[in-house]
Amino acid sequence: MDGFAVLADDTRRRILDLLRQAPRDVGEIVRALGLSQPNVSKHLRVLREAGLVEAGVEGRRRVYRLTDVPLRDVEEWLRPYRERWVRHFDALEEHLDRRRAHRESETETETEAETDADGAEADR
Repeated sequence: MDGFAVLADDTRRRILDLLRQAPRDVGEIVRALGLSQPNVSKHLRVLREAGLVEAGVEGRRRVYRLTDVPLRDVEEWLRPYRERWVRHFDALEEHLDRRRAHRESETETETEAETDADGAEADR
C-alpha cells in the first residue's frame, strides 16, 4: 500500500498522531479513539506493513511506536510544495526585516530630532 493510501484513512492518521505524542499499547489507542480493539488492530497492521509503526513487547503488553521511516512517495510529492513554501516564507522574512529596519531608522531619526530640539531650547 502506498503512503497516500495509508494516510487517506482518518483513523490511521489519528493513530499516528497519538503515537507521535508517545508510544502506546492497543488498549490505550482503543480508549483514546473510542473504537473497537479489532478495528484498531486492523489499522495498526496496515501501519506496521507500511513501516510507519513498530511493535515491541513490554511485559505483557505490545507497545506501538512510530518509526523513522519516511513515506517516500508522499515526501517526494510534497517536496516541490515545501520548496515553494520555504521561498515564500523567506520572502516574507526579508520583507518584515526591511520594515523593521525602516521603523528603527525612523525612531532613531525622531530621537535625534528631539535631542537636537532639547539642546536648542537649553541653549536659549
